[in-house]
Amino acid sequence: MNAAELVAVALSLVSAVAYALAAVAQERLAARNAGAGLLRLLGTGAWWSAVGLNAAAALLHVAALKYGPLTVVQPLGALTLVAAVPLGARAAGRRVSAVEWRGTALTLLGLGAVLVTASGPAPSRVLSLPQAVAVAGTTAALVGALSWPGARPGLRHATASGFASGVASALTQTVTVAATDRSGPVLSSEVIVVALLVAAFAVGGLLLSQTAYRGGLGAPLAVVTLANPVAAALIGLTLLGQGLTGGAGGVLLALAGAALAARGVVLLTRVTRATADGAEPHDHPVAAVLALRAETAAAEPALRSQLPEQPGRPEQPGHLTAL
Repeated sequence: MNAAELVAVALSLVSAVAYALAAVAQERLAARNAGAGLLRLLGTGAWWSAVGLNAAAALLHVAALKYGPLTVVQPLGALTLVAAVPLGARAAGRRVSAVEWRGTALTLLGLGAVLVTASGPAPSRVLSLPQAVAVAGTTAALVGALSWPGARPGLRHATASGFASGVASALTQTVTVAATDRSGPVLSSEVIVVALLVAAFAVGGLLLSQTAYRGGLGAPLAVVTLANPVAAALIGLTLLGQGLTGGAGGVLLALAGAALAARGVVLLTRVTRATADGAEPHDHPVAAVLALRAETAAAEPALRSQLPEQPGRPEQPGHLTAL
């Protein structure tokens, strides 16, 4: 592994931790302030801290794409789930379960195998404008087909979201490398057009994920987490020359690593917790590791002092009025 790739891996690791911290902060804030309007959340420092963490994580991901190939950087996004487990457990004051440890171990082993075979130089080749437009058109057609009304819309929308987000990352790498290449203008027409495509697919992926999560977050989140690096890796392998090392053995090792990581991700998205009433499943991994209920969490102190008292009703912890 060369120096540039080590930088990319380090940036990806820090990005994953930042995303996990933001997810934990947002989950706790949502649990503490159930029913609060957006304007009230905008007035809390915790909400803005989560936004800042998300923004920092996104910038770190973009920087990683500058130094490492898609086949290395994109699979490391699964580490967000891995980092959320101990962080969320610590925030909830509980121990990490055996299932969570097993999912974490499988994910890390699988990603390690992928990194061994996907090592390569810093990205120098980028998608040409015709290639970017072709990729965008193909992805848009595929997303449209997956979004068509029919059976199992959650999983289909999750797959479409993962593909859209993966393509957005591939196009982001093209914009980053092209914009930092001193041989040409920073804001060339190619950079501007591809940047617009990045924005379209990033927003589309976000909206599709929100639609996919309506019927539950566990399985759709696993599909999004797995489809994202698959789409990016396909572009890196077929169009950018980001091949695997080790020949046929390297390909088999990468496939085995991908299978292990996929199994680990699935385990991390099927976490359950025990309650006083018995075992209660949680669909969202961050919600599971936090082990919080919106109706029992304490209200945010900064908000509670600003809430109007309800006439004829005793004050209840955690109760917020809508705007």
